[in-house]
Amino acid sequence: RSSATHRQKQQRRRETEDERHTRKHAHGSGARAGTMASEMRASDRFSINSQLEHLQSKHVGTGHADMTKHEWAVNQHRDTYASYIGRQTMLHYFAVAEGESYGRTRYSCMQKMIQPCGPPPTGASDAN
Repeated sequence: RSSATHRQKQQRRRETEDERHTRKHAHGSGARAGTMASEMRASDRFSINSQLEHLQSKHVGTGHADMTKHEWAVNQHRDTYASYIGRQTMLHYFAVAEGESYGRTRYSCMQKMIQPCGPPPTGASDAN
């Protein structure tokens, strides 16, 4: 008797696990699932685009579709220098490596933020 009841319990346990598995994965099968998945993808794309637009309006350095390579590089360099200036230990490291004072190194980084990549390109071929 005990082995028969044990087998019955195991069988019931397997059946409930199978039922849970089929319920969990049932939404992914059938003809309707393909249209639902494409609708979800479209809504995800809309959500991602709206999040990106919000991020770009909130933060200047995140870029936009019409940004040139030069503008992107300038933003990257300015972000890097701002990060250096914001971390005293990093600036102390640079000051020791360059043999300069902390204040001189900080001033140098701030000066480099003005035009970190040089003047903007004038030609249309250089802009991209």
